[in-house]
Amino acid sequence: MRIDYSPDSLGAGAFYRLLTAVVVPRPIAWVSTLTADGRTANLAPHSFFTVACTDPPIVQFTSVGRKDSLRNAEETGEFVVNVAPEPLFEQINDTATDFPREEGEFDAVGIEREPSLRVKPPRVAASPVALECRLHATLGLGNSTVVFGRVVHAAVHEDVLVDGHPDVRQLRPLSRLGKNEWGTIGEIRDLARIPYHDRRKG
Repeated sequence: MRIDYSPDSLGAGAFYRLLTAVVVPRPIAWVSTLTADGRTANLAPHSFFTVACTDPPIVQFTSVGRKDSLRNAEETGEFVVNVAPEPLFEQINDTATDFPREEGEFDAVGIEREPSLRVKPPRVAASPVALECRLHATLGLGNSTVVFGRVVHAAVHEDVLVDGHPDVRQLRPLSRLGKNEWGTIGEIRDLARIPYHDRRKG
């Protein structure tokens, strides 16, 4: 027997908690940005994140409300998506704190940064992969804004490459689940797609 839930009767907050408990696991975009004056480097995790297009390469993350990541990306036209690795679990969680905009998370949490190659916002030095992005577009949806960024450069640490390709076992990416739960990669299963002509032969 199923239990039925209506967004209208349940309310936005309760239905949000339901959605984030069932749309799992969600990869994390650890987004670094700069304020327009260039003085403050902000860093925040966003768990509504995915690839939006492959050619040109565009990624997207969603800001629920007008977060610093959104404001800075709009004002400067740039941001960096850093992969959120398991060893930095506590620091990633700490950067989700609602620090004032003028108090950058890099400094507040004590996270080492490194310069980006194609954009001004810094990268997280200890992140295995950084995707440097220029703002492509934003799309407002209710209380949220989807931010699309064209990837202009990818910096991958050589330690996570296996045969020249990023290996998920080395990346050790974190994901968000429901409530305050986080996920790790766990068991990995490898299964190739079956072309249609091969399936017909069977």
